Amino acid sequence: MSNSTNNLTTKRFVIRKSLIGKNALITFVNKKQETVTYNHDEVYNTHKEKFDSMNCFQKYKSYTNSNAVPAFCRNLQTITE
Repeated sequence: MSNSTNNLTTKRFVIRKSLIGKNALITFVNKKQETVTYNHDEVYNTHKEKFDSMNCFQKYKSYTNSNAVPAFCRNLQTITE
């Protein structure tokens, strides 16, 4: 587990098994040109059971959404729009 922050810029909201524990700060711009930044580990750890139960997360080891932050994650304080 690393204490350093990894800053990633992407075109979609993403939670990946390979990023768990890396303290990644992810920024993405959605189709409406809104910029969203969030802490990957905080989002994953808060909703771990939900992500782990998703078929896409089990099969592809990731969850993505190209339009927006999922509704169940929008209440987190670290997500800024």
